[in-house]
Amino acid sequence: MTAERLKVIVTRRLPDPVEIRLKELFDTELNETDVPFSDAQMIDAVKRADVLVPTVTDSIDARLLAQAGPQLRHIAQFGAGVDNLDIESAVQRGITVTNTPGVLTDDTADVTMALILAVPRRLHEGIKLMEAGKFDGWAPTWMLGRRLSGKRLGIIGMGRIGQAVARRARAFGLQIHYHNRKPVNRQISDELQATYWESLDQMLARMDIISVNCPHTPATFHLLNARRIELIKPEAFIVNTARGEVIDEAALARALKAGKIAGAGLDVFEREPMVNPELVGLSNVLLLPHMGSATIEGRIEMGEKVIINIKTFADGHKPPDRVIPAIL
Repeated sequence: MTAERLKVIVTRRLPDPVEIRLKELFDTELNETDVPFSDAQMIDAVKRADVLVPTVTDSIDARLLAQAGPQLRHIAQFGAGVDNLDIESAVQRGITVTNTPGVLTDDTADVTMALILAVPRRLHEGIKLMEAGKFDGWAPTWMLGRRLSGKRLGIIGMGRIGQAVARRARAFGLQIHYHNRKPVNRQISDELQATYWESLDQMLARMDIISVNCPHTPATFHLLNARRIELIKPEAFIVNTARGEVIDEAALARALKAGKIAGAGLDVFEREPMVNPELVGLSNVLLLPHMGSATIEGRIEMGEKVIINIKTFADGHKPPDRVIPAIL
């Protein structure tokens, strides 16, 4: 089948330049309403599409794939994360899966750094006070936060985003520590002056700020569970811009309410779009609506990667961003 006749079904609205190019290149069905597909709509899509373009909020599981038509040969994910996809089931059915890695590194690292700055310095509390008209003038002991310079930042997951966070953090005088499946190469370690901790438990007990930057996999589900949260110093802060499932939200909320952790900045949540009500309204918690990668430039670059992956696959070549189960 030629690329021009490929049936491409897109599950959500994408930036205009991306949608226009998809329509130009393929027989593309767009989601004009931007309402997430129902189960029935998703089943219909996999029955008819040659290429499905889902997003990270679409569940592409074995049950759905069992109902796919034989012509479905490519799932071109619009997003870097793939924990919403049953990769094994797709591969068993001869379906190639691609994603869009790399293009969101700087955007996500920027928001991570914004939270690292905002939470210890209580910026969100200051904004709320100003909005409520409660600023009565400067005072020596009012709205005191924590200095960043000289503090220890513990990064969980030293991939592209973790390294980008480390580079930004060094500019603010933070000492870089990290836990990863294995140490990064010596050149990166030397550049970042980063200390590797094989034991996550040992690192957590010694950090002033903890940044979660690892993917959600079965191995990282509730990586920060109640036991590990108990290890964290009461004057420390947690920032998460990776995946909500990495942290046991109920345990985190209990620790924050009890003053066992100084504060948290969260851009992702365990049961999105639902936010744990125990976290809402806490003065020491800054909540963002999963906007870490939300830039115009980033979304367009994601779309360009989707198009390259589809076009390369349609031309009979291996797409550049194939997801291989063995490396997950």
